[in-house]
Amino acid sequence: MRVLILNSGLGSRLGSFTIGSHKSLLDIGNKQTIYGRQLSFLSELGYGKEIVVTTGHNAESIIAYTKREFPELKIKFIYNPEYSTTNYIYSIYLAREFLVKDDLLLLHGDLVFDLEVLRRLIESNVSCVAVSSTTPLSEKDFKAGINKFYRVETISVDNYRNAISAQPLYKLRNADWLIWLEKIIEFCENGIKNCYAEKALNMVTNRLLLYPVDYKNLLCSEVDDLDDLSRIRKEIASESEVNNEKSIHEF
Repeated sequence: MRVLILNSGLGSRLGSFTIGSHKSLLDIGNKQTIYGRQLSFLSELGYGKEIVVTTGHNAESIIAYTKREFPELKIKFIYNPEYSTTNYIYSIYLAREFLVKDDLLLLHGDLVFDLEVLRRLIESNVSCVAVSSTTPLSEKDFKAGINKFYRVETISVDNYRNAISAQPLYKLRNADWLIWLEKIIEFCENGIKNCYAEKALNMVTNRLLLYPVDYKNLLCSEVDDLDDLSRIRKEIASESEVNNEKSIHEF
């Protein structure tokens, strides 16, 4: 299975925090960055050799960090020269030739999650997306529209109908992914490059089988703004305290 990490964005909602670096390299506590936590988990589960990372804003900082902190990983970097005027649908388009042969694990570079969330998706034998039945719907975040067959019909920010909180973490079987990718290519080659890739997905969900994987109260959240960053840092601190107490009891 190939891994695609989308890391081209500006991170403008974080203001000065991303001027000299990249959002994915923000310190979230416990000696971790968002991107570093992702790579550590992927490596732990055996997926450190087939990773594609799209870049744009401050690409050099992501590349330097990867080479310094994870020299053992095999990563292909794809630069989006139009990162400031396009969305990640175009970054996927630029990386398309490296994404056609295998199943795909697709995630946003600003997504912080527990190892168990990643494990559940990887172990699924169907195409799936991470959702939470216990997280209140947020105005700014994705929602998954679920039909009566418990399949995902839509992924969008605006749709609240039959909706459940969702995050941009997908495990896609190759046949399903190629249907979505074909529509992404069609969008981009027709000049539609500044929208979510999910806009293309929503036009083909009737042709593929996408199911929700419910992580409930486990950590899985994007860091879009300063409020998100503060909340995630508190959760990571709490996670660290639990792990320290567990180590003491085991000792």
